[in-house]
Amino acid sequence: MAACRALLAAGRAAGVGGRRGAAGSAPGPGPAPRAGAGDGAGPVAGRSRLYEHVREGLSARPQLDVTALSERDVERRRGSLGGAALREIVRTWSRLGQVRDGIARLEAEKGLVAQGVREILASHDKAAAKTLPELAALRERGRSLRGQLRVLEAEASDLEQRFYLGALQLPNRTHPAVPVGDQSQARLLEVAGEKPVFDFKPKGHLELGEGLDIIRQKRLSHVSGHRSYYLCGAGALLQHALVTFTLRKLLSKGFLPMTVPDLLRGAVFEGCGVQPSANPSPVYTIDPARFEDLCLAGTSEVGIAGYFMDHAVQLQDLPVRVVCSSTCYRAETDTGREPWGLYRVHQFTKVEMFGVTAAERGTESEELLEEFLGLQKEIFSELGLHYRVLDMPTEELGLPAYRKFDIEAWMPGRGKFGEISSASNCTDYQSRRLNIMYSGEGGRLRHAHTVNGTACAVSRMLIALLECNQLRDGRVQVPPVLQPLVGQEVLARPPAPLLRYIGPNQPGGGPPEHGGVP
Repeated sequence: MAACRALLAAGRAAGVGGRRGAAGSAPGPGPAPRAGAGDGAGPVAGRSRLYEHVREGLSARPQLDVTALSERDVERRRGSLGGAALREIVRTWSRLGQVRDGIARLEAEKGLVAQGVREILASHDKAAAKTLPELAALRERGRSLRGQLRVLEAEASDLEQRFYLGALQLPNRTHPAVPVGDQSQARLLEVAGEKPVFDFKPKGHLELGEGLDIIRQKRLSHVSGHRSYYLCGAGALLQHALVTFTLRKLLSKGFLPMTVPDLLRGAVFEGCGVQPSANPSPVYTIDPARFEDLCLAGTSEVGIAGYFMDHAVQLQDLPVRVVCSSTCYRAETDTGREPWGLYRVHQFTKVEMFGVTAAERGTESEELLEEFLGLQKEIFSELGLHYRVLDMPTEELGLPAYRKFDIEAWMPGRGKFGEISSASNCTDYQSRRLNIMYSGEGGRLRHAHTVNGTACAVSRMLIALLECNQLRDGRVQVPPVLQPLVGQEVLARPPAPLLRYIGPNQPGGGPPEHGGVP
């Protein structure tokens, strides 16, 4: 009995009972920070497919470390949130922690109250126990605790949702050596290869491809829409040769080959730092009336990350290096930029490198990024390209990259360099969202780091190869390393066109009248 009285007295002294506690005030010393967004600086409202995925119980909650991000990091990146939003997200997280602590204390006290009720019932018969004021007080205290818990749990649910809706839009931290600004501030690190010199005016890849009858992009709007294309004959052989050459190169370096789904849930995209719900969206979404939350991948990086999602790798097996050839789908919304040719297209084949590494020393992912960059340079040098390596500035990093290197190849038909690859160190940004872990000594789990890099984006590689290896008469030399795979040293125009256009409004074209047989 004395224990029951002490329990009730302790509850009153803790200040977690009564009307004030029921209103959801935070237990503990000092005033609670504001959790609301009434000052207009709160997280941007919207949909988070990853958070919905978590609420459905399909994955663990993202373990986001917002306190490691500075306002300067957020302000210097190109994104929807600024420093004021970060401050509000941190305040929301702080308040959520206080509310969860309060819930834990109330749950602990509720357990003690239940234990006290059981002790009274065990030491008295049922009729006598009902008359005891201590039992009535304990039951009243239990009802009060349950009411307080309902209030705090509702507040915790609201705070958690507001936190994740904002925090999942935040970028990664930024490497201190990254240049600040837009693309014009990219730092030139290296120029490699010899720039091709012509004694004639070089043609663009589309003119060359049409002349050789290996690229078709005309009269396709009624077939596959704009920004589409066909590769045929030697054009198709060049694509397969590039993929095969790149895969062989990376397999010899110990990469694990993988094929991945083209259709993935929006949660995986968001975990990788791609926002499928953005407007306009860079992602093709399949009809949600028929397929729940499925999107077409713009890079196999998303599928590979999904493979490791909610899994742990043994420390001794790291780093894991994966190579994947896949079809990539991009919703190029800026139709005014290079609407013709293969530079900006809706669909292309790409060979991607992806790495999962440890974070024991803190430098593993930076070392893997340098390794990927070295492999990219090796591939492009063997193909005979003239290229430059750029350390990309803050506004060009995207959300997940801590640091990103781009490689641009010289494209004579465009008269300038054009991007053919990028390599990014995403540190633990993706792994914290997708629960990608590694197991160290004693089975201790830590968040892995992820690195990705383009090994060969076929459409842009074709631009550089065709334009840099063209001859005066419109033929194109095949790089020596690709000749055994293509079966030709020089691409020449076929003796006659394969097709003659007979569409509507063409003299002598179209189907016979009345649908009869001529």
